[in-house]
Amino acid sequence: MEVNSSYKIDEVEAKRLQKVAFILKTVAHPTRLGIIKLLEVNKHLSVTQICNELSTEQSLTSHHLQNMHLKGILSVERQGRSRMYSLKERDVSLIIDCLDNCQCNIQF
Repeated sequence: MEVNSSYKIDEVEAKRLQKVAFILKTVAHPTRLGIIKLLEVNKHLSVTQICNELSTEQSLTSHHLQNMHLKGILSVERQGRSRMYSLKERDVSLIIDCLDNCQCNIQF
């Protein structure tokens, strides 16, 4: 079988693929995906609001929020005593929607 050599992974393409893998690894958890889905329809939410909507523990949810914030997926802003989270990269939700609509024959 011959390999189609029209596609080359040069330095620019390798960096692009690394970025995509980084984003996918960052959001690859059901709680993180739930947070992103909530923030798609709500401009900003507090940790408490997210916990209430997802029925998750605050410490675990805060951990996920901090992780996504540090990796550049979420923005955080203080409002009084609360920290309000919002999607920094709204295009991340497009990736999730694309995967959600995938007609793959993957069973779990």
